[in-house]
Amino acid sequence: MPIEKPGQIHPSWLAVIGDELEKPYMQALRHFLKEEKVAGKIIFPPSPLIFNAFNHTPFEQVRVVIIGQDPYHGDGQAHGLSFSVPKGIAPPPSLLNVFKEIASDVGIRMGKNGDLTPWADQGVLLLNATLTVEQAKAGSHQNKGWEIFTDAAITALNAHREHLVFVLWGSYAQKKGAFIDESKHLVLKSVHPSPLSAHRGFFGNHQFSTINQHLIRQDQTPIDWQL
Repeated sequence: MPIEKPGQIHPSWLAVIGDELEKPYMQALRHFLKEEKVAGKIIFPPSPLIFNAFNHTPFEQVRVVIIGQDPYHGDGQAHGLSFSVPKGIAPPPSLLNVFKEIASDVGIRMGKNGDLTPWADQGVLLLNATLTVEQAKAGSHQNKGWEIFTDAAITALNAHREHLVFVLWGSYAQKKGAFIDESKHLVLKSVHPSPLSAHRGFFGNHQFSTINQHLIRQDQTPIDWQL
């Protein structure tokens, strides 16, 4: 069950990266967010959902990590899970391309529901590098401290877990995950599912079946990608 109080994060994550929350960069980030709201700016996702990815996928339950960049900056789109939108919100183009690849790869026909919460609840950490954004201003909260925090989360997974699958779509995610130990974990890379790049190697990458084959080899239940 997700934690619905602003600023809270699942205890399993606090045990491994809780110290980050008290570091100067996070204090500065909290001050920045507070000042932005005082100035009347609209920040996405809503405060109770900022740590949604961590709260739906506790540390010890992570099996797959899909790294995104920023939350969606349109009204009602961001809810704290990378690539995901709440039910009732039209899936953005990149997510539609993800659905096309799933249909092609594993034969699951995806509908118009873009809420990936069922994936998160099965152990897919849907982690954006930056956890907040100003309305209608893509990238507006980059380099404010979130990247350090999410690097710490990836570092903890890399160090303390084994046989995870890290999914790195596009150059940004690949740079962020460059330090992952590929002798301990499966690292899957391709171009981003954006319409600008999907035809250059995202379509046909068969990563969803590859993920499940890896999980089965680890005697784990495969991910049910159907929404």
